[in-house]
Amino acid sequence: MPIAILSVYNKTGIIEFAQGLASLGWTLLASGGTAALLRDNNILVTEVADYTKSPEILGGRVKTLHPAIHGGLLARPTDFDRNELLNLGWDYIDLVAVNLYPFEETIAKTEVTYADAIENIDIGGVTLIRAAAKNHERVTLVCDPADYNDILSALRNGKIPFVSRKKLAVKGFQTCAHYDTMISGYLKND
Repeated sequence: MPIAILSVYNKTGIIEFAQGLASLGWTLLASGGTAALLRDNNILVTEVADYTKSPEILGGRVKTLHPAIHGGLLARPTDFDRNELLNLGWDYIDLVAVNLYPFEETIAKTEVTYADAIENIDIGGVTLIRAAAKNHERVTLVCDPADYNDILSALRNGKIPFVSRKKLAVKGFQTCAHYDTMISGYLKND
């Protein structure tokens, strides 16, 4: 059974996307707020903290930064990697739906404080994007809610082709590059 991790700030379309994945037999993992929303909509989901057996810490600053998550994302489809995951009690993670804290929107506010800007720098989301994008030969990255329907459609018709996963990876790296440009620009000019 394939596994997806859902960790989204922008919840647009995530309920329908999760329902679609679940109807196709996917196991769903989700971070705190996303997991709560899915549970509230009667979607079976395992919270990341329960999967990793490690609680969210630092007021939610650390949720998905765990070897069970990133090992599952970065593992190659080799006997060595498969055995290592199995020995640790972890699984492959096959799809990541993630979007980032709204840093750009936050710093555009006239009354934004430095502390608010810093709190809106996403770490775990960027790390999920980069891990999934790096391993796009095996992992599907969805960092834009506008792609949910196309991904579900492809999954219903079998499997997402490599060329599509590669395009999604490029989108992920572009998202991270833009995000980092906004952050560095803000810090440089503040």
